[in-house]
This record gives sequence, structure tokens and C-alpha cells, in this order.
Amino acid sequence: MIQVEQKQSDGAQMVFSVTVSDTAGRTQHRVTLSDDTYHRLTGGRVTPVACIEAVFRFLLERQTKGDLLTSFDVNVLQLSHPRFEKEIGNYL
Repeated sequence: MIQVEQKQSDGAQMVFSVTVSDTAGRTQHRVTLSDDTYHRLTGGRVTPVACIEAVFRFLLERQTKGDLLTSFDVNVLQLSHPRFEKEIGNYL
């Protein structure tokens, strides 16, 4: 289960607290998302919270929850997952 809570937004940057839970336990993550990246990835079609949920669904198909970074910006995902921006639309 993925729980996302938006903690703050200053107009240019949003900060989220994400909890990923399963039968083996849970992990906590702090994720930042710029307004520009949000619009580039979603076209504004979904909420920022739904965007972060999609990011975690994408990641969890490729990594275990324990392998996820505890803190990251969505922009860095392109470095470790070159097809991220092309594939994220499938998760929105």
C-alpha cells in the first residue's frame, strides 16, 4: 500500500511524505517534485499526490520497497531509470 501526504508547496517545489507498507513492514520516504516536472510528467491531468503515487507504482515494479531511497527528487529517477519519463504515463 502506498500512502502519500503533501507536506508543503511553495509554488515552485512540492514536498511529500510517502509510506510504503506490506506484510513485511513499512518504509518512509521524503520526495520533492518541482511544479515544472509535475506539469511535464502529467500535463496537469492528475493531482500532485496521484503523480507521486504513480511514481511509486513505477518504482515498486522495479525495486523492493527497502531498496527505494529514503529521500529523493523525482528528477533524479531519469538517471537510474532512463525510460521513466516515457513510461510514467502508463501509471497515471
